[in-house]
Order: sequence, then C-alpha cells, then structure tokens
Amino acid sequence: MSTETARLVLNGATMGTRWALTLHPEPGFDPAPLRAACQAEVDRIDAQMSTWKPDSDLMRFNAAPLGEWRDLPPELMEVLVEALVIGRESGGAFEIAMGDAVRAWGFGPVPADEAAIRAAMAKPRRPSFEVLELDPAQGRARKHAEMSLDLCGIAKGYGVDRLIAAARAAGITCALAAIDGELCAIGKPPGDRGWAVALERPDFGHRAIHAMFELTDLAIATSGDYRHWVRVGDRHLAHTMDPARGAPLIGGPASATVLAESCIRADALASACMVLGESRGRALAARLGAELICLTAADRRAPVPGAV
Repeated sequence: MSTETARLVLNGATMGTRWALTLHPEPGFDPAPLRAACQAEVDRIDAQMSTWKPDSDLMRFNAAPLGEWRDLPPELMEVLVEALVIGRESGGAFEIAMGDAVRAWGFGPVPADEAAIRAAMAKPRRPSFEVLELDPAQGRARKHAEMSLDLCGIAKGYGVDRLIAAARAAGITCALAAIDGELCAIGKPPGDRGWAVALERPDFGHRAIHAMFELTDLAIATSGDYRHWVRVGDRHLAHTMDPARGAPLIGGPASATVLAESCIRADALASACMVLGESRGRALAARLGAELICLTAADRRAPVPGAV
C-alpha cells in the first residue's frame, strides 16, 4: 500500500488578493476546518488593519484624538510593535505613518489627487517610533502627533505567519503559506529538500523566474517596483513610499527580497531595504538575523512603462 501523501492547496480571498496554504496531509484528513481557520485568521487581520474599511480598528485609531489612549486588539498591537522595531532599526526607512501619502498618490481607495500630493510632500514628519506610544501590557496605544497609519508594508507578512499558526494548530508540520509575494515554509515536502519558491525577475507586464530557493522553516518576502504601481501623467510610480519625500521612492532597487525567521519581519525589512538600497539594507538585514537579495533595473528584460 502506498504511503505517499497527496498535495493539497487551500486558498481564499484576503486584502485585495488571495491567500494559499499548500500541504501534504495524511490520508483521511478533512481540510474544511483548516480552511475555515485560515480564512478566519486573514479576515480578522483585514477587519483590524485595512485602510479600505473605514470601520477597521486601524482607521478608527487614525481618527482618534491626540493623546487619548485607545484599546487595540492583540493582533493589531503585535503588528504595531514590530513595525516600530523595524522603523527604529532602519532609521525611519520603514515608516507606517504614510497613509496620507499612500492615498494621495492613488494607492488607496481613491485616485491620485494633485492637492493631496502637494500636502503630503510638504507635511513635516516625525518618525512614528517617536510619536506613537504603545502599551502592549494594557493593549492600548495613543498618538502624540497627527498621523495616518498604513500597514500595507507589513500586514500581509503577518497574515502569512497567522496561516502557519493555523496549520500548526491543526497538527500540520509541513506547509507553505503565501499571500502575494510573502511566503513562509515549515517542514519539507515528502521526498524534497525544501519547498521550491521562485524569485521573480523584476519585469513589467509578464512573469519570469530569476532564481529558485528551497525553503525549510524560513520566510521570504519581496518588495518591488514592478507589480503594484500607478501612472500619474506620463510617469510610472511604484507603491513604496520614501518617508523623506512623502512621495513614491525614486532610484531604489527594482526589488528587495528578504529571508527571515518570520514573515512579518521579512515583509517589513523588504520594504525598508527598498528605501535604504542594497548596501545599507544588507547591513540592516544582517543585524536583525536576516538575508537580503536585491535586483536592479539591469535584471529586467521588459521595458519600464513610462519614465519615473
């Protein structure tokens, strides 16, 4: 009798994209409870951290008066704690208080707005790790300056970690979880040295493989200028914000890929390293026990759709 386990892929919608969990369960495994648990995890994150939902916990906190303590759910608090760690360690290159700029440049639920762009670029900014006070023990936070938090550079990575947590809770020891370009692997597929994961070439308009990895008990996240972007006039503008300008990053790498123990950290570091560039980004990643791989415009084979 064969003892091979079949490959099973569970998936669903979340955060404007889809999540997936690939596993090799034992015969007779019922996937329905695990699929429901995974969907509940990402639905909870979306309900708490979405900037597209005016009633999300994050948006309610954005609207709260300065200096007023507000209770936050534990998942949102966990993400904010990590965001401030990476913000501080990166010298402000990773900045979550860029929601006004994200919306102004057309990366949120409304089109780009010239007046809002000018306001975002002129706005004086202090790093969120200086003006956002967290009290994890009491599950509360308060702001000491006007800010509009946006967690697009870290929430999907956290979602991947929660998919893995759901898999572990179901007794799964071998799985690959993914949301967009954020992935985390535990264990090894039967007969393989690790989970095969592709690093994409930073091309516009089509998908091609630059390199392959075999992951085991490791997370990987990529931030780049070639998937999520808008056209403003005749310019192609990537979604990574430069906190120093209050505007989309200019002159950064084509992509930054980070391997780390958790996907929340890999996700945030990938965003930070886009802003820092390869040399400073590599030093930051190494200091935090991660690894950085940068690709540049020289690694493209498809033309950029409009000059930056």
